[in-house]
Amino acid sequence: MRKAQNYQWEEMSLGTCYYPEHWDRKLWREDLDRMWANGIYTIRIGEFAWNKVEPREGEFTFDFFDDFLEVVAKTEMKVIFGTPTATPPAWLTDKYPEVLNCRIDGVKYRHGMRRHYNYNSKIYRELSARIVEKFGEHYAPRKSVIGWQIDNEINCETAEFYSESDTLAFREFLKKKYGTLEELNKAWGAVFWNQEYTQWEQVYVPRLTIHNSTNPHEMLDYIRFVSGSAISFCKMQSDILRKYIKPGDFITTNGMFQNLDNHEMTDTVLDVYTYDSYPNFAYCLIEDPKHSKNLNDRRWSDKLTEVRSICPHFGIMEQQSGANGWNTRMEAPAPKPGQMMLWAMQSIAHGADYVSFFRWRTCTMGTEIYWHGILDYDNRDNRKLAEVKKIYDRVEKIREVTGAEYKAAFGVVRDYSNVWDAQVDKWHQRLAWSSEEEIFIGAQLSHTPMDYVYLLDSTETEELLKYPVLIYPHPMILSEKMAQLLQSYVEQGGCLILGARTGLKDETGKCVMDVMPGLLKDITGSVVEEFTFVGPADDEVSMDWNGKQVETGIFNDILAAGPETKVLASYSSNYYQGRPALVEHQAGKGKVLHFGGTFTRENIKDFLDYTGALSAFKDLVELPEDCELCVREKDGKQYLMLLNYSPEEQRIVLKAPGVDMDTEEKVQGQAVLKGYETKVYRCC
Repeated sequence: MRKAQNYQWEEMSLGTCYYPEHWDRKLWREDLDRMWANGIYTIRIGEFAWNKVEPREGEFTFDFFDDFLEVVAKTEMKVIFGTPTATPPAWLTDKYPEVLNCRIDGVKYRHGMRRHYNYNSKIYRELSARIVEKFGEHYAPRKSVIGWQIDNEINCETAEFYSESDTLAFREFLKKKYGTLEELNKAWGAVFWNQEYTQWEQVYVPRLTIHNSTNPHEMLDYIRFVSGSAISFCKMQSDILRKYIKPGDFITTNGMFQNLDNHEMTDTVLDVYTYDSYPNFAYCLIEDPKHSKNLNDRRWSDKLTEVRSICPHFGIMEQQSGANGWNTRMEAPAPKPGQMMLWAMQSIAHGADYVSFFRWRTCTMGTEIYWHGILDYDNRDNRKLAEVKKIYDRVEKIREVTGAEYKAAFGVVRDYSNVWDAQVDKWHQRLAWSSEEEIFIGAQLSHTPMDYVYLLDSTETEELLKYPVLIYPHPMILSEKMAQLLQSYVEQGGCLILGARTGLKDETGKCVMDVMPGLLKDITGSVVEEFTFVGPADDEVSMDWNGKQVETGIFNDILAAGPETKVLASYSSNYYQGRPALVEHQAGKGKVLHFGGTFTRENIKDFLDYTGALSAFKDLVELPEDCELCVREKDGKQYLMLLNYSPEEQRIVLKAPGVDMDTEEKVQGQAVLKGYETKVYRCC
């Protein structure tokens, strides 16, 4: 059973990211007072300010942040302090170039950006540990400091590490995992293309190869290694900080990025997880939002669903407030009036109890001069600041929602081996990324809230049984433990839906010499006889499901049903017309639907309807497709959170009596959401 998170916010609140080192000291108190007047009660500081405490190696001065915190002490402002390891100083990288990360061809990333270090350099770990020790020892006792952010955006900018330090650490990782080169060669299938290793010194992190086609089993282990390295680096810092933080203070970091097991990091390193939410990426000038089919800014609800799987009651460390952009990349329009509120409420609706806006004032220098904050360069009050105040007023009205649980009608199963294998394997990627996006979109448009459910080492059947329906789209990799867990879920009453290519591989990523769905074939009561992509020369393939033509997506497994398995649908075209596409098998108290295709926004509605999960809250509210429905529940009360992502008015129908939490008026029947408007209703 996964342990509960260590820290939760007791009251919903707002914050902002502040950089005292960027501004004249005369602005400090004025800035803090303006924040407070508009409902911002917490600031994050320090995450890029190593030189302010250690300007030269071994020379420490605490005056700068002491001076700033003395100003803070004259207010009631709270502080989240960042450790500064995301931006090593020039004196460090110049003297110790081995701390630098490298491209896959070995060229070093040089000083002048951020996140240009590697996690495995011994000297970087030593110097990072020392600066974190100094930060924690000196600043943690401060009354205003209530939390710590480790580094900044772990694995952002790049999630790949190719330095010499990484190669040395990778070898140790593999020795610990496999013990001998014989076992390593076996796991990696190194006999293929004569890749066998006879000495450990021949093993490196992935290097440049023709077509960049490095051994896929090596790549899968490499990603696991990168994740472990990042977590180890963060744990080093967390262990140091825990010597100094006050009771009730928390440790976090902000994310979420590739090649990182965020669940393990949260469980072993952090007290609470925070995310950086920038829905305006959907409207960058390189995008085509008018013709997009991926829901634009609304698809950040998919990312927030992932965050909620990591930490049910999370925070937002960086919430979009202005246009995003660098001088070297990213150009975007300013958020429209109402979109700041919309995106903040999107985060809150999905489980955030703390929302911090990036940033207080747009920087006048450096790479991020176009990553706009609440205030612009001119420092005047503006509509964004006024909107922050409106968000604060809303938060005050819905404060009782703090800590409420998000209510999902079904779960989509994930695990890190398959997530990472889909990065390595293009065949896997095409299916997995398409199906997961389409399931999310179908759930959104049908107003059927969903969760992501990760299979972890600690996962037990009881955790899965919270969901009457689980969809595991394309688990190509299966382990005995995963298969046993899923079998237990089904036998105890769960409904499991599996898609194409289930059970193709083992944990190393090698294909197994067994009929698909491999380890799950006993509970599916079916096997895969053959399989194919739906190719560019093919027409779309559907299946006949009770007289209705239902899409089967981009890949088709042709199934064969066992004697106790019911064929629900057969393919309607192509050379496998009439052969099983969807079967149902009873196992214990539950059942498995084995689907030979991939999922689409249309066919997922048929699956949810068949299993009774579709539009689970239709008796409470009726919404058009342009609106999102989220439901949170606490102390027996349900809260409906409605978000209009359209600039146009949308008509809704409240089918059950409720209370508008902005006005405390009782409401029922028809209502109108203005463009970008959000509403929160307490069900009576």
